[in-house]
Amino acid sequence: MPKVFVVAESPKHNIAPALDYGEIEVVLPPSQSQIIFSSAPTVSRIKRVLEGFTDDDYLLFIGDPTAIAILATVAAAKNNGRFKCLKWDKQERRYLPIQIDIFPHRNGDDDD
Repeated sequence: MPKVFVVAESPKHNIAPALDYGEIEVVLPPSQSQIIFSSAPTVSRIKRVLEGFTDDDYLLFIGDPTAIAILATVAAAKNNGRFKCLKWDKQERRYLPIQIDIFPHRNGDDDD
């Protein structure tokens, strides 16, 4: 079953609609959801959590922008520059999948 990796839980966001895309896994516990002095512990944890990340999985960007950047970077590094994320559509009132490929030329697409 695909997974939806969410950076951190937030009482402000109802992420239940993301269950349409897979099992939700919170990456950072509340005690580590804000990066203050050193990013090393966060990078290590995210690498561990995303160990089996594949094209079938999704990222959900909620939380500290630095942690979000680390999550996207690690996911891309583990998956040949590709990842999918979920974007909330206010009009549709649901998440929409977006596919990111930071190296499209590797897959035969010459567009930059």
